[in-house]
Amino acid sequence: MTPQEKAEQLGLTFAKLEPGYLNLCVRTGNLLITSGHVSDLKGKLGAGMTVEQGVQAARECAVKILRSVVNAHGTLNGLKVLKLLGCVNSTLDFTDQHLVINGASDLLHEIFGKTTDGYHARSALGFVQLPTGAAVEVEAIFEIKS
Repeated sequence: MTPQEKAEQLGLTFAKLEPGYLNLCVRTGNLLITSGHVSDLKGKLGAGMTVEQGVQAARECAVKILRSVVNAHGTLNGLKVLKLLGCVNSTLDFTDQHLVINGASDLLHEIFGKTTDGYHARSALGFVQLPTGAAVEVEAIFEIKS
């Protein structure tokens, strides 16, 4: 099953996006580089928001990234996930940013393969605040294989 088919099987749909103030996914050479995509879920991990809620917020960011990639590239097929940067709105004593960003990584593993094209490098960092009060922001780099 192709990545596009796997995403559709998961119920993901990728609506056409109108160009905005910034480019959500830019191609350079054989790379697709996304802007940071923020969760609709607002809040701060370690201050009333659970890790499980953060995981769902990170997954939501990954879905938004995939929508931008499809809008720029036309499909999820023929891509390899290279790198994720996950930013977590968290208190100073919260240390489970990596568990939160697993929400994005797990979705990409499910669609692209955990040991193949979805096997990626990643950073997960804590921030004192994110734009619009979002709980999570994620950006990604994909390689166009074909």
